[in-house]
Amino acid sequence: MTERLPKWLRPRAPKRQQLATLGNELSEMGVHTVCQSARCPNVGECFARRQVTFMIMGDICTRNCRFCAVAHGPPAPLDCEEPRRVAEAAKRLGLRHVVVTSVTRDDLPDGGAAHFAATIAALRDTVPGAAVEVLVPDFQGSRPALSTVVEGRPEVFGHNVEMVPRLYHSLRPQADHHRSLALLREAREMRPELLTKSGFMVGLGETEDEVVELLRGMRDVGVRAVTMGQYLQPTRRSVPVFEYVAPETFARYGEIARDMGFPHVASGPLVRSSYHADELLEG
Repeated sequence: MTERLPKWLRPRAPKRQQLATLGNELSEMGVHTVCQSARCPNVGECFARRQVTFMIMGDICTRNCRFCAVAHGPPAPLDCEEPRRVAEAAKRLGLRHVVVTSVTRDDLPDGGAAHFAATIAALRDTVPGAAVEVLVPDFQGSRPALSTVVEGRPEVFGHNVEMVPRLYHSLRPQADHHRSLALLREAREMRPELLTKSGFMVGLGETEDEVVELLRGMRDVGVRAVTMGQYLQPTRRSVPVFEYVAPETFARYGEIARDMGFPHVASGPLVRSSYHADELLEG
């Protein structure tokens, strides 16, 4: 990114020291985090609080979205010991709200759903009492795969729509907006008490009308928690930022979402899908 960041987008805590301490500790534990792989701007703040979002099934994605910093290519085979390591890492960090996401694994028959279920089970055994939040890929629309994860009974089921539908073709052509909404709707149908969550970025060239329509579609399928944040170009290969959205616009989007009936809303330039996830669900 060549433009100077507005002051409201400056990270709230330095990351170098935290990456050198907790980052090394996580590496020793043999776990990946999306905080590091996706180059999250909040990594310094979250690592200082010893809060992480685990990323399972390796750190190579089978998709190549133009906004994402996660590496893509042929992934490694699944590691059957990874669920245990994630659970042990959560215990070592003292986490009471554990967020687990993954790369997209279109190479696997179930998209990795069974690996998610195994990770949830390992967390239940190792950190009993901790809330588990999953942030899953779309499983290519597979209802059996979705059922495998939902039957693991996470407290929060998340799947991000990422952006307004018009931008999918150019920025995430392997995804489908309707498929994502169907996944969220079906998760609630399978388990009505499940708290479903989704998030998206702005600053990619969308209009306010498109944001409102996106929120309306998410609410129509039963999404109860929504996050909205500013897109930041993570690598030179990634699509450039179209616009830095002002904090007051984020505040307006947040009010629109609340007026629509979303019980849990986080809207701000540095908001990410798992940022302060435990606090979002308390609000």
